[in-house]
Amino acid sequence: MKPIDEFVRQMMASAERVRAGDPGAATDVIQRALQQAGLMRPAAAGDDTPTIIDINPAPGATQAPPRPKVRPRAPMAGARPGWKRQPQAPADLGPGRFIDGSFACAEGRRRYKLYVPAAAAQGPRALVVMLHGCTQNAADFAAGTAMNGVAEEHGCLVLYPEQDRSANHSGCWNWFEPAQQRRGRGEPEIIAAMTRQLIAEHGADPGRVYAAGLSAGGAMAAILGAEYPDLFAAVGIHSGLAAGSGKDMISGLHAMKHPTAAAPAGQGVPVIVFHGDGDHVVHPGNGDAVLRQFTGAHAPGALSEERLGGKAGGRRYTRSSWRNGEGRCMAEHWVVHGAAHAWAGGNPAGSHTDAGGPCASREMLSFFLAHRLG
Repeated sequence: MKPIDEFVRQMMASAERVRAGDPGAATDVIQRALQQAGLMRPAAAGDDTPTIIDINPAPGATQAPPRPKVRPRAPMAGARPGWKRQPQAPADLGPGRFIDGSFACAEGRRRYKLYVPAAAAQGPRALVVMLHGCTQNAADFAAGTAMNGVAEEHGCLVLYPEQDRSANHSGCWNWFEPAQQRRGRGEPEIIAAMTRQLIAEHGADPGRVYAAGLSAGGAMAAILGAEYPDLFAAVGIHSGLAAGSGKDMISGLHAMKHPTAAAPAGQGVPVIVFHGDGDHVVHPGNGDAVLRQFTGAHAPGALSEERLGGKAGGRRYTRSSWRNGEGRCMAEHWVVHGAAHAWAGGNPAGSHTDAGGPCASREMLSFFLAHRLG
């Protein structure tokens, strides 16, 4: 049995012990699985708190410094075992204003940060919604992606919704739960309603609103594209999964390692996908599944494919693009060769970034601004 299959099997066994009312046994199974996978150091003599460690970091990738020791909890789908809480993000996050805010609707409440460019608006601004990955928060994600600086060049607003730890203790968006995968419900509705409010408050252009995310945030961005094609003109998924990939934590974990076919969605919403082919957290095949999900909404043969290779930031990449009959690029797929589970071309000031490769933030925003609703 492959190591990852054994890991998933043990996670499923742990879930069965929870259902049987034996959380202590479930914890033992989880800790044993993590130790066998090399993701947890056994406790030292006199210390009953094991230490989570990371494996297979991307060359040039950054990680947070160790946290004070805490008792480990079960990993959530979308969380990389071994990820630790991010460092405090630096204060310099662009020349504009970086505003703290909170939004509430019938589906719940979430905090957010909003970047407003320093340059005077030349008309209604485009708005990019950025969804962080597990263990991250809004400020850390802004620091690592450096999206504020790219957005400043184009006069775009950038909204960073932040997951509440009471909703997921690892800070993951709950993309693997059916209650969080449908329009008008749960976290997708909170993000969509927050986006609508910010459009109104800041006079943003409703035809140029986009969503992007990393890992669990990428999976949630796919859900937004699938369920809100009338709100988001294009979406970007970095190291994420197709909408509806999981139906619970266990099936979500399985989908991360064993990509499955996803039904066409999003009414052909334009999509740009980034994924490292050295990603051992979310299998690169999930990037292909995202592409099939969104391009599959077009009629067969309606899109023509182009492919080219190149090198940026010391890493080679392959970029595939699909154009419609009018020559508009409806999808892009960037495979960054040798890259692991980290934001390509990112800033080491933030967590889970890889400074090598093409700049995902710049390429995504360029792709986004070529599309608008209506």
